[in-house]
Amino acid sequence: MLPDGDDLPELLLDLAVPHEEINELVAGLRRVNDDPGALRLLRECVEELFRDPQETGRTPDLAELLDAAPAGLGGAFAVYVFLAAVPHTLARHRERGIPTETSRRTLADLGRHMAVHRRRYGTLGVHARRWLVRHFRGELYQLGRLQFERARLGQRSAPVLAAAGLDAVPGTPCLNLHIPDFHGPLTPAACDRSLALAREFFALHFPEERPVAALCHSWLLDPQLKQYLPADSNIVRFQERFRTAREDTEPSDTEPVQFVFGAPDLPVARLPRRTSVERAVGDHLRAGGHWYIGHGWFPFPFPFPLPLTTEPASGGA
Repeated sequence: MLPDGDDLPELLLDLAVPHEEINELVAGLRRVNDDPGALRLLRECVEELFRDPQETGRTPDLAELLDAAPAGLGGAFAVYVFLAAVPHTLARHRERGIPTETSRRTLADLGRHMAVHRRRYGTLGVHARRWLVRHFRGELYQLGRLQFERARLGQRSAPVLAAAGLDAVPGTPCLNLHIPDFHGPLTPAACDRSLALAREFFALHFPEERPVAALCHSWLLDPQLKQYLPADSNIVRFQERFRTAREDTEPSDTEPVQFVFGAPDLPVARLPRRTSVERAVGDHLRAGGHWYIGHGWFPFPFPFPLPLTTEPASGGA
């Protein structure tokens, strides 16, 4: 289920695993292979990860299984689970004709989330383990700057889209749009390219699903950001792509703090003010304000292409 120790470093590099983690993972591989209990648990995790593979919207929760990892393996065990899943994932990608480069860039999110874990906790591990299950199950793909998740409209979003004239009911295929970290600025040109790639990708590899809309649920869609950022900033221009699906009334202050500054529980009074986004997030909280998750959508006409933006992008915000 796991690669040979001599082959492991190359696979880890393909998955963008930080170089400083490689020696420890290679050293721990023998311990996993020599422990029948660890191998049995590894097999159970992979089986659970791929349970009901054709169903979108179901994300297996591996937390209980991963927490039962043998003492001493700690956060490394989750890495071994995803490594063992790679051949199964690639086989499913090949069945759909998905290009090797798309597979590699999608699964490289493992390395990104290991970097987040190291930055936050100072140890080897995987941040947001359940989130990565989507990548390895074939439900989410990195296409340029953005990630797109195969999904279904829910009870709250479907009526909103139907009222706007779309053929939408609960269960209608859609795409959830995600903005990964460590991937450069969110320029309009990069977003246009991602959307063009997504239209071609899903029409070719998942033609039976025909998503009617792209939805995004993110603090980056909080309209209050327009009070702090210039109208031509990347974030504001990203917001303008979307129609409002609904508004949250419960604050989510830790979301922007986590994504902008690296951890959700940092003292607000000491948040840095180095960039326009840092100043917006911190100043708003220090003034007694709150941040909210924005919920937006736009039609995803199928299979018509999206015109690309030709005007130059601004700034890095």
